[in-house]
Amino acid sequence: MRVMHVVEAHTSDVDRSRSLATSYLYRVAHSALVDEIRRVRRRREEELPDDKVATFVDASDPPDPERLAASQEVGRGIQNCLSHMNRDRRLAVTLYLQGHSVPEAARILDWSAKRTENLVYRGLADLRECLMAKGMRP
Repeated sequence: MRVMHVVEAHTSDVDRSRSLATSYLYRVAHSALVDEIRRVRRRREEELPDDKVATFVDASDPPDPERLAASQEVGRGIQNCLSHMNRDRRLAVTLYLQGHSVPEAARILDWSAKRTENLVYRGLADLRECLMAKGMRP
């Protein structure tokens, strides 16, 4: 995609008589490929061995009612705190809490990375403060 953006930007320039150097296009394509490989490696999920899965989740044990109630209460508190945030912070923090990185959230929201980063971290600070005021520790 980055190569296409470079070519499109170049063809929309006033000076169309110059062509892009082939070596430049190869370099851009190589950089884009390396970035994609790094992104995939960061997001790679590895399967746990069967013996370790059993220690984390045992389907035969019923869920602990106290723990279930506490997690539901925290979930309601988070939703309540998010509803009181301004729209931009709420969108950025919600995407972040859903597991999107800041650059991914910026792409989804079509905002600059710096703006999204500021909204996420300020929103998380607001969320933490709101939860603490409700007597919940995030």
